[in-house]
Amino acid sequence: MSKLGTLGARLHRGEIGYDFVGKRKIWYGISILITITAILGLTVRGLNMGIEFQGGAVFTTGKSSVSVAQAETYAEDSSGHDAVVQKLGNGTLRIQIAGIDTDKSDQIKTELAKDLKVDPETINADLVGPSWGDQIANKAWEGLAIFMVLVVIYLAIAFEWRMAAAALVALIHDITITVGIYALVGFEVTPGTVIGLLTILGYSLYDTVVVFDSLKEQTKDITKQTRWTYSDVADRSINGTLVRSINTTVVALLPVAGLLFIGGGVLGAGMLNDISLSLFVGLAAGAYSSIFIATPLVADLKEREPQMKALRKRVLAKRAQAAAKGESLEPQVSDGPLDDDEPEDATPAVVGPRNQPASRARGRGRPSGKRR
Repeated sequence: MSKLGTLGARLHRGEIGYDFVGKRKIWYGISILITITAILGLTVRGLNMGIEFQGGAVFTTGKSSVSVAQAETYAEDSSGHDAVVQKLGNGTLRIQIAGIDTDKSDQIKTELAKDLKVDPETINADLVGPSWGDQIANKAWEGLAIFMVLVVIYLAIAFEWRMAAAALVALIHDITITVGIYALVGFEVTPGTVIGLLTILGYSLYDTVVVFDSLKEQTKDITKQTRWTYSDVADRSINGTLVRSINTTVVALLPVAGLLFIGGGVLGAGMLNDISLSLFVGLAAGAYSSIFIATPLVADLKEREPQMKALRKRVLAKRAQAAAKGESLEPQVSDGPLDDDEPEDATPAVVGPRNQPASRARGRGRPSGKRR
């Protein structure tokens, strides 16, 4: 842990750094491959929509010794539809059957009680109409669209339109990967899944805005110097906030992993699976996109500007001249705004206690305070 803390301090002070923007084509390629895999999963397998979205009935039985596979057989035989059965932590069964109406639910309830050998009164039936499910889906899409529009408007005002566009691409990237994982894994999509998606969007945006805020601060009057290009400063921003991003992501992932692997896997709580998987995948994808997608994309867009192109030419020309003289003008990663008033070859100021001249120290510590 001490080594990790030392590494974080060195990254923050700019003593070491990693060239994230310079290797952006690698990150773009990885993201494209993951996104294509997610889209193929959506196309081939599709989403396993929960009963809340397609309508049907949910039966919760009393404690039963019947296995999940046997209960699925009983439910499918009595209803004539596919059934999804989950065994909850207290030994009860949660049976979901899509596409049945109210009249048939009473008959299914009676047959299930007979097959499972439980009292019919201990079986609770909750019915969901298909129109209500469509309403939930439409509201979810509307909320997502409104969220995206507000995000773009806010970032365009607080920062600039290039950062807003990069953040939007990162958000779409996170949503696509999360939904694609749901399709590949086959987890059921429920209202809890929608809640998880909206939650990870806010978290991903927070991580991105932290880097953007540092980048905005450091690029003030960037064209007045010839030491750093915009991409160099973007790397400074990422490295300066890297440890903060890693720490917040790990701290957020630990309890979510507990919900997913312990709560959902060991205890068999179905609803925990729905929301925890979206949170787990989305948090990881959001941390990745804020570092490897959003900021490098902003650097790509900014480097297309005429002013930034001219700055890049001046910086590269000066580095070539320094290299010819055997000097080094490689950019140093640092956290903080560029100092335009400081000469580019100036040495850093020494921070710490200064030794006072000997003449000023004379006479101190004596009662009169006078020099002799």
